Amino acid sequence: MPNTARNAVSNDIIAASGLNPLKAARETRGYTIEELSLTCGLAVGEIIDIEDGKDADPAKLRRIATALQMPEEELITVPAAENRPVQQ
Repeated sequence: MPNTARNAVSNDIIAASGLNPLKAARETRGYTIEELSLTCGLAVGEIIDIEDGKDADPAKLRRIATALQMPEEELITVPAAENRPVQQ
């Protein structure tokens, strides 16, 4: 099973790796896709789709963040207020 002692992973390290943030966090924590699937309850194909950028369901990302013991904000990006259209 994964080594959970390596939970604190800097966003800078993940960004510098050039990998998808989820894949980088998963690999840094020592999880295979199959192990993450068992831990978070998602299918292997769902995790692959998320890592490939084909799916960004926030509920799934929350489950993965919990399984990886990381803040969900590191996986779920919310658009900044200045990028949102203003309703009048």
